[in-house]
Amino acid sequence: MIKLDGVHVRHKARSGGLFSRDAVHALTDATLEVKRGEIVGLVGESGCGKSTLARVLTGLQRPTEGEVLFHGRNLWNLPGGERRNDFGSAVGVVFQDPSTALNPRLPVRQILRDPLDVHRRGTREAREARVEELLDLVGLPGHTLAALPGQLSGGQRQRVAIARALALEPELIVADEPTSALDVSVRAQVLNLLVDLRERLGLGMVFISHDIQTVRYLADRIAVLYLGRIVEEGRAADVAGAPSHPYTEALLSATPSLLETTERIVLTGPVPSATNPPPGCPFTTRCWKADDACSAAFPAETSGPGGHLWHCVHPQTSGAPSGGRISATPARSTA
Repeated sequence: MIKLDGVHVRHKARSGGLFSRDAVHALTDATLEVKRGEIVGLVGESGCGKSTLARVLTGLQRPTEGEVLFHGRNLWNLPGGERRNDFGSAVGVVFQDPSTALNPRLPVRQILRDPLDVHRRGTREAREARVEELLDLVGLPGHTLAALPGQLSGGQRQRVAIARALALEPELIVADEPTSALDVSVRAQVLNLLVDLRERLGLGMVFISHDIQTVRYLADRIAVLYLGRIVEEGRAADVAGAPSHPYTEALLSATPSLLETTERIVLTGPVPSATNPPPGCPFTTRCWKADDACSAAFPAETSGPGGHLWHCVHPQTSGAPSGGRISATPARSTA
């Protein structure tokens, strides 16, 4: 449905002086594909490039290099009007904080009608019917239409935001950490709603989070980002159950699980600068397995069963324990 092919995003940043400019490498050679009806999870620490990748997927950010292909057509070669109408209505976005994503002065009815009005979908009566249908779709009562966002709970506001994203019957939903501002109990309700909507509507979805356990529950495939690079990708069961990249192991060990007993991997060492990334693997400065081969060049892609891909010179082997249940070198990792 949508594919990123060798995408780079570099931002200009002022440093060192008034006229000095550095390039911030927000994304480097990112290749990712989302199929119809599939949920792809993006995980990584803050600043790893998840939101930049989401902006590229939604057409809000034009890549510096590479292609964004929508049904096989280069998005940025389409005429502006076609890109806004066809692609704009095919992609919905759910933002992180519903309290700032919704206009506090507009009632829910108007918030849900806005996309329909802008894209001139149907008659006035058809739009009103669609608004009521959307409210029912996300499990909110009819009286919610007259409420302002400030009169709703956090979970209700996020359901309104999801309903707005569905207004134009999109093929793809990009959800940028949609549950991080919610209580734990409400978070589970919103996650279950997203899973249910995927089943009912056949939506493709990109779910962004720093919590790999949440993504593991929700996604069909997982892509792990570090310093703007996708370092591991594959089926959720493979990436979370048998990770090949040390960074994925560290992420799993940092998130408690009721199903597994893991030994915490504490990463030490400096995080490389995005304005001056290292020539080799960007995780070298924090990895307990790193050697000179890791610093020489970014590791080539290695393929495993089921489309499991990773970039690592010393991957975790299937015969050894993973997810933090390893004996790491004390200088780089402690329990």
